[in-house]
Amino acid sequence: MQQDATTQQPGDKPFGSVEEVSTGFAEHGYITDRRLATTVYLQSRLDKPLLLEGPAGVGKTELATTLAEVTGRKLLRLQCYEGQDESKALYEWDYGKQLLYTQMLRDKISEIVADAPDLSTAIDRIGEQDSVFFSDRFLAARPLLEAIRGEEPAVLLVDEVDRADEALEAVLLECLAEFQVSVPEIGTYTASTAPYVVLTSNNTRDLSAALKRRCLHLFLDYPDHERELEIVRSKRTGLPENLADQLVTVVRQLRELKLRKAPSISETIDWARTLAVLGAEELNAPVLSETVNVVVKYERDLQHALDAIGELTDPNRHVPERLPGNGHGHGHGHGHGHSHDDEHVDGREVRAAKDRPGRHDEAYYGSAKGAGAPAQRTGGQGQRSFTAVTRRQS
Repeated sequence: MQQDATTQQPGDKPFGSVEEVSTGFAEHGYITDRRLATTVYLQSRLDKPLLLEGPAGVGKTELATTLAEVTGRKLLRLQCYEGQDESKALYEWDYGKQLLYTQMLRDKISEIVADAPDLSTAIDRIGEQDSVFFSDRFLAARPLLEAIRGEEPAVLLVDEVDRADEALEAVLLECLAEFQVSVPEIGTYTASTAPYVVLTSNNTRDLSAALKRRCLHLFLDYPDHERELEIVRSKRTGLPENLADQLVTVVRQLRELKLRKAPSISETIDWARTLAVLGAEELNAPVLSETVNVVVKYERDLQHALDAIGELTDPNRHVPERLPGNGHGHGHGHGHGHSHDDEHVDGREVRAAKDRPGRHDEAYYGSAKGAGAPAQRTGGQGQRSFTAVTRRQS
């Protein structure tokens, strides 16, 4: 039996051009690049599912929700998880409702079997009524079936399909290839208007070749600086433009650290809103350190992030050897070898020189041989000076 609907809905019309995709998404706060807009345009024209792969938080799920908003279609979401069976994805029978109807129609059922000569005949007569109890009335549609047999065009989001078992992928194949679902007790439902299907994957496992073959494929990664700044700007976070620019730079540098979970685009937006609420006027180390937990969610990652923030926000990378006003003030009259021209010496080189092995002789109080028992000195500073004087006089 073929179940089919023929009414056309406002959401049936595909996009007219790639530019129309970019404009429509931008009006709903989703910034696309040319490649992404082209892929969505092709999906609407070719009626093929779209598989989005990439790290968590790069806008895969939001693309599906925005697609529904732009096209005016109903959004249906199937959230995948380990151990999920097909009844949660396709359909299941409403056994409670069937039992209720059976109780209510008990007298009528008694009439049907009243004159049955034996038990076998009574069962056959009841079996003839299967079509009553296994019909649309008692069918509880789940997202896949609802997207196919629904009266209005839909966007079907199969979220995190990589978390589901491979058995569910096999169930998806008929739906994705033919846009139909078979129900043995009733027949086959075929969509009159193919749903826009978006599958997302965080790459926790490889998907089957059969599934990928049926889909348009796009890998979404973290955007470049300008596009991420544009995304933050489009969300109207309330953070000034110059601070938003600095914040995107900080987030991108945090992503370069070896973190268990890198900050997502949505978390960048959350951080910007947090700083705006706090009335931040500059992005210094204290402000960023107090709020970095908005984008860093693991304790080990937090320590790495705090260390990095201290370096990212410190504008003084060159430390002079002699700081202003560091004179002793009590007239020792001895020099330390400083030069007034050394104010721009690289502080890192100075610190490295202070730690260089062999800088001090064996009699120096901080050296290994100068600690503990009195050292057997071969000559102190006075003796060395006297020797030098004697040598010159001779």
